[in-house]
Amino acid sequence: MNIELINLPRFTDPRGNLSVVEQNENVPFDIKRVFFTYDVPGGESRADHANKTLIEFIVAVSGSFTVSLDDGKEKKKILLNKPYQGLLVNPMIWRKLEDFSSGAVALVICSDFYNEEDYIRDYDEYIRVRSKTIN
Repeated sequence: MNIELINLPRFTDPRGNLSVVEQNENVPFDIKRVFFTYDVPGGESRADHANKTLIEFIVAVSGSFTVSLDDGKEKKKILLNKPYQGLLVNPMIWRKLEDFSSGAVALVICSDFYNEEDYIRDYDEYIRVRSKTIN
């Protein structure tokens, strides 16, 4: 599966810790957009789509949540719960963020600006498109 967990640099200090995200360094793309989700009600999920070309780097900056991933052949669940670790999700991976803890904040760093045409929001359509690219 075309994903990668990446540890960000951590600088620990009695006054609080600091982690750094730098484009083309620990995040392997130019950063065009950043957004975050928070106050997700219990039992709700976010994302539930694939992107045709967009690369995302997802970080649990507070609390925790699970990222469910599907590349058309394999399914994985990854718990994100460390603010110094992010999940790199490459194009054509179906993703769903779920099981948010109370107070969780999901930060998503993107390789491009928002473009609705890049999204596949219907899972059956995703499988049809993906099956054409899987050997």
